[in-house]
Amino acid sequence: MKRLFPLILLIVATPQVLTQTVDRPHAAADRWWAHVQFLADDALEGRDTGSDGYRKAAAYVAGEFEKAGLRPAGTSGFLQPIKLRSRRIVEERSQLALVRNGKAEPVPLGANATFSMRIEHSPHIEAPVVFAGHALAIPEAKYDDLAGLDLRGKVVMFLSGGPARIPGPLLSHYQSIRWSYLKERGVLGTISVANPRNMDIPWERSVLSRFMPAMALADRALDETAGQQLSVTLNPARADTFLAGTGHTFKEIVALADAGRPLPTFPLPASIRANVTFTAADAESPNVVAILPGTDPRLRDEYVVLSAHLDHVGVGEPVNDDRIYNGAMDNASGVAGLLETAAAIREAGKTFKRSLVFLAVTGEEKGLLGSRYFSLYPTVPADRIVANINTDMFLPIIPMKSVTVAGFDESDLASDVAAAAKAIGVEVISDPEPERNIFTRSDQYSFIKRGVPAIFPRIGYRRDSPEHEVIRAWTKTRYHGPSDDLTQPIDFNAAADFNRLYLAIVDSVANRPAAPRWNATSFFRRFAR
Repeated sequence: MKRLFPLILLIVATPQVLTQTVDRPHAAADRWWAHVQFLADDALEGRDTGSDGYRKAAAYVAGEFEKAGLRPAGTSGFLQPIKLRSRRIVEERSQLALVRNGKAEPVPLGANATFSMRIEHSPHIEAPVVFAGHALAIPEAKYDDLAGLDLRGKVVMFLSGGPARIPGPLLSHYQSIRWSYLKERGVLGTISVANPRNMDIPWERSVLSRFMPAMALADRALDETAGQQLSVTLNPARADTFLAGTGHTFKEIVALADAGRPLPTFPLPASIRANVTFTAADAESPNVVAILPGTDPRLRDEYVVLSAHLDHVGVGEPVNDDRIYNGAMDNASGVAGLLETAAAIREAGKTFKRSLVFLAVTGEEKGLLGSRYFSLYPTVPADRIVANINTDMFLPIIPMKSVTVAGFDESDLASDVAAAAKAIGVEVISDPEPERNIFTRSDQYSFIKRGVPAIFPRIGYRRDSPEHEVIRAWTKTRYHGPSDDLTQPIDFNAAADFNRLYLAIVDSVANRPAAPRWNATSFFRRFAR
């Protein structure tokens, strides 16, 4: 594999690294930006998991790891192949309907609802529906929407999110495992509807992704959705169609949620009927893994994993005549940060007591697949992985006056972050939007569930500040859209500052005397090995 890299890089690098001039006031960001340019160029077609564009990106990252003097740590050189199963809806042969008093009322797909292809749908299902609030059961918070409900053989409809009084990481965790306890209660499937206030992407944009392939790990023993026969996402603007005849309205339910008051639970006077047709195919897509060995004989067999996801969502429905979802910020920026960190370490001749694993993962956009696979089948001893530092979409589109760190309150990695931030004059602030569930939506969560203390730093902002408005506008218009490309405004000083902070955190964690520990008060301490 090593001998092939010069040829591979020639093939993938020849077509296009953008030549447009971009104002870069901070020279330290130039190398970082060059990586973003390559990874987010149209020629890589959005780096969809398992695609040719993704494979070109993986070859590029492997080559850059090699240039930085890192060693291969994958099962096939720098690559760790992962077998996947791809599914794609055949919408013209699929139907959804509400059945009231024996009469079917069609639910238009696209405009009103979509089927999630992340599960293996039953070809046909018809079952009663129960609205179950947020459909959450959180013993630690003495909270249970499901108490007293007869759910066996039924489909559960719920408002996504949860009570603001429950700490964000705990709430995020239980939302991520919702199916596990619904399944225990005999539920057949789910209908989720978002609180419009908390939607990252407007329905009109998000619905365009329904034709893109979804993926799962091919090993059925790793299927966390086993037994789920139906997964429907409902347009909030059409939710009252489902609630007709219940005595409740969607406006009422959202108002209760926004006020932090309990949500009602009730049966719908209707059943849901679904006929789902999809195509399935085998696929394969690799993680890219490299290692920088530690130098301390006592600590070099401990590993700090530095992760970022390499995939994006590929080619999809056009927005303003553009079909390529480039993923410049999501997450070419984070992978470029890994590459810049590796290059900066080599330039400075830095060494670390612990070993560093550089991990560019596949399938994050499909449900954290690559990081989950690596956490289960790591290419270094699993019981010697002591920390994970993840970076994903850190958004250098505002000045870096502060940093927000998912997982900051969960382990003593907080001390490493605080020291690094103080050294460069940056404040650490709490998550301004815990309702977005960032803690479980990126790859650090795969390590957390395996007992590894983990953090996910991002450029910070205060809620409802001018910077927050910039982030909101970006999320509404560019997140998971073709306009997350190389033409968007970038704050290159912020990018350079973040990369400097990231390396300082890595330096602290890799050289600290004792391995990181979960805080005694952390819920996630229970996963520690």
